Amino acid sequence: MIRALLLGGTAALVSTAALAADLPRREAPPIAFAPVPVFTWTGFYAGLHTGYAFTDNPNIQTRGNDPFTASNVTLARRPASLKSEVDGFSRIGGGFGYNHQFTPGGGFVAGLAFDATWLDLDKRTGFYGAPNPTVGNASVYTQNLDFLGTVNGKLGYAFDRFFVYGTGGLAFGHVSYGADFFNPGATVLQYTGGGRKIFETGYNYGGGIEYAIPVDSFLNYFSVGRWLGIKSDVTIKAEYIRYDLGSRNVLINQTAPVPPGSYTGRFATEGSLIRAGFNYKFSGL
Repeated sequence: MIRALLLGGTAALVSTAALAADLPRREAPPIAFAPVPVFTWTGFYAGLHTGYAFTDNPNIQTRGNDPFTASNVTLARRPASLKSEVDGFSRIGGGFGYNHQFTPGGGFVAGLAFDATWLDLDKRTGFYGAPNPTVGNASVYTQNLDFLGTVNGKLGYAFDRFFVYGTGGLAFGHVSYGADFFNPGATVLQYTGGGRKIFETGYNYGGGIEYAIPVDSFLNYFSVGRWLGIKSDVTIKAEYIRYDLGSRNVLINQTAPVPPGSYTGRFATEGSLIRAGFNYKFSGL
């Protein structure tokens, strides 16, 4: 009897195990992998910069417009050409623009940029020749570039968070010119070109490098996007700009005594600007 019960229990266990083997198995859920975000330079940006500007010894050319003044230049009583180099650190500047990266992570980037830099490059230079009984033979030229603005296209290549680019386009600025001098002799002959302020336009070209700071850097704590709820990155940049605003003539008329006579001074406004700064790049716009 006991043997029959044992055999029956064993058969029941075997059949239950076989039935369980036929049931579908419950599979474990697949492991989810979060995609790694790929950095892109696409987006609007705005920022601030400062820099250092210098000119390349542009000559101020002077010519006499009548026989008397022409002879003064010829006899070197007044220089036919005078160097007018100037350099110095710029004040603050700012700009904004938009970039588009064609292949995120690495690839070509094209963009547009507007920048303005307050320079205040002020130069006063002169020439002193044979002494005049009253004031000497003084030739004084002044030239000032208040600010330089650029509207440029940009084209470069991004290596993830590094961006190397060339740039070029329109340049403009507010320039002041002036000239005053005296001729040697017993009688003071005063000439003046007065002051001339004019908005000049020209061209510029150059290049630069920019680096986007990683999001986990403490520097991104200062990003305006952090406080506005907008995805943004902080970038730092350095670039070189060569500008040329052309040349301008200043008529230097004789003011005393009455006999006619005049000179023409030709000023060139060109130089280089190295600027460095930071941008906020708004990727979410």
